[in-house]
Amino acid sequence: MKVGVSLLAADYSALGEQIKKLEKAGVDFFSFDIMDGHFVPNLTVGPATIKSCRNATTLPIECHLMIENPEKFLQEFLDAGCDIITVHLESTNKMKDLINAVKSYGRKVSIAIKPETPTTAVIPFLDSVDMILVMTVDPGFAGQPFIDESEKIKALKSEIERRKLNVEIMIDGGVNNETAKIVKKAGADMLVSASYILKNDYKTAIENLRNA
Repeated sequence: MKVGVSLLAADYSALGEQIKKLEKAGVDFFSFDIMDGHFVPNLTVGPATIKSCRNATTLPIECHLMIENPEKFLQEFLDAGCDIITVHLESTNKMKDLINAVKSYGRKVSIAIKPETPTTAVIPFLDSVDMILVMTVDPGFAGQPFIDESEKIKALKSEIERRKLNVEIMIDGGVNNETAKIVKKAGADMLVSASYILKNDYKTAIENLRNA
């Protein structure tokens, strides 16, 4: 199980130092939640922050774009150093173009789906992405209660295995040592957690998630 930390709940006055500590604690990748105040009711960071943090770690950086018209800003996030670009299926009607653009830079691409979005909506893109991000909260804020999406995860896992695809299932939202067991049993490959890791001993929390 790969474990990533969402920096949505991080201390931005000491972000570089916090990234170093998390890296030492054994996290596999960093996730930045990019919010525009339109697609979700919150505002967060932009490409400049990603670029600064790119110099602080050699680990992969995932940029979770919770923004409208992500195609308008894709180049900036690629240039900033994002290794994985996650785009919400609900945010654009140009998903194929976005996937091709990310792939042309040799980066990985992930499609995120909200809790209300059915599995069938993402099936047509399975053979062209690296990951599917199943949201287990409504996107926008850290610390929300977990929504059990086990059936959706199982359906995706079944289709991925049936077609023998190399696609990982990533989970983000309300992930802790207990909910990690639920999604792992359903077939998750990657976990993203904010509050659970950042508000506890980093190393212990990461190990708890990895070994759920």
